[in-house]
Amino acid sequence: MNPLTITQLTAHVTSLFERDELLRDVWVLAEVSRWTRAASGHIYFSMKDSGAVINSVMWRGNAHRHTWLPNEGDQVLAHGHVTVYPERGQYQFYADEIRPAGRGQLYAQFEALKERLAGEGLFEQARKRPIPGAPRRLGIVTSQSAAAFQDVLRVLGQRWPLAEAVLFPTQVQGAEAPAQIVAALAAANGFTRAGSPGAFSAEDLAALPLLAADNVSSSFDSAAAEAGRGGGLLDTILLVRGGGSIEDLWAFNEEVVAYAVAGSKVPVVTGIGHETDFTIADFVADLRAPTPTGAAVAATPDRWEMLEGIKQTRLWLLRTGSEEVSGRRVQWQELRRRLVRSAPLRQIDLARQRLDEVDERLRRVTSGEMRRRKEQLESGRARLEGLNPSGVLSRGYSIVQKSGGAVVSAPGQTTVGERLLVRSAGGAYPVLRESD
Repeated sequence: MNPLTITQLTAHVTSLFERDELLRDVWVLAEVSRWTRAASGHIYFSMKDSGAVINSVMWRGNAHRHTWLPNEGDQVLAHGHVTVYPERGQYQFYADEIRPAGRGQLYAQFEALKERLAGEGLFEQARKRPIPGAPRRLGIVTSQSAAAFQDVLRVLGQRWPLAEAVLFPTQVQGAEAPAQIVAALAAANGFTRAGSPGAFSAEDLAALPLLAADNVSSSFDSAAAEAGRGGGLLDTILLVRGGGSIEDLWAFNEEVVAYAVAGSKVPVVTGIGHETDFTIADFVADLRAPTPTGAAVAATPDRWEMLEGIKQTRLWLLRTGSEEVSGRRVQWQELRRRLVRSAPLRQIDLARQRLDEVDERLRRVTSGEMRRRKEQLESGRARLEGLNPSGVLSRGYSIVQKSGGAVVSAPGQTTVGERLLVRSAGGAYPVLRESD
């Protein structure tokens, strides 16, 4: 007898599974149950039918490639391989692709169109345009009766009531929906009439009738061309509809809709279905939002946040301006003190030059303050020049000096018979003191 360990036995069984061609590449039809996404991103679930159940795994990398993933109870077609999970001694299914049962053809069409349009560069990030930050007028392409339309209007009214909204109505599912969506996008691109009955302020939505913009063109190219000549008035177009099955959302996977979105002269934000729903229009749009209300949020700023930002900016400007004026005033006062302490002639010339430089800087802060201070400086200069000895002589006064150059300020500083020198504005001449 040559017994095997459990590990050896499990390894042997595993090798049998892995050598089986069917188990290495198999499609199964089953119902999903116990669907769980781990924090790691891996998905653990079971697949069952009326007679059996098998534990299944989809690794994170495969899960991220899927635009659709099932819920519990969904019938699916799953592709993968079967092998043994040795820690439990159980066989399980490792899925790399999963589709809704009965919808395989739709998903094949979806993937084929997605691949072709990606090859044409329609999904490239470089061709996507930024969404205007503070729109004045928004176009909404959706069904007028859809709950999504009311949700969008509500969010616009809450966030950015300054904007006008213009409805371009269309069916959003069914055989006629693709052509109507294309026509509505064309009309939005060609919208040129301010004050159209379809334009209304989001702030007054409750009081206004929900009227559609008229002149819906069936020719996307001609309307887009008209908008391209500068006539368009919309800042952003919201292409929205609520959630639904893949069949309900299929109009947004049609090629004509994709080209209409790509050809729009106005930036397009999509909000189609729920967060897990992806359509071809989402990939082509300038920005994809997870829901219709998310599209309204993405297309508008929050007015309260903007007002708070303006308030903070105003306070900063006031504070900065006050500090600048105070600093300049201190500089000016210091310059004035230096001027008073300096010699009159040379320092006045230097001070004039500095004052010219200070004048230029202070002019940018406050011209009125500068004028007042300049008048004070001119007055001080006049007083200083009035104290200049040459100025005193020019007014008729004379200076009496002794022979050594000392200035005589009182009669007692001289003696009878002493020779003195008198200086006046016209020149100097000697004198002799004769008596007391």
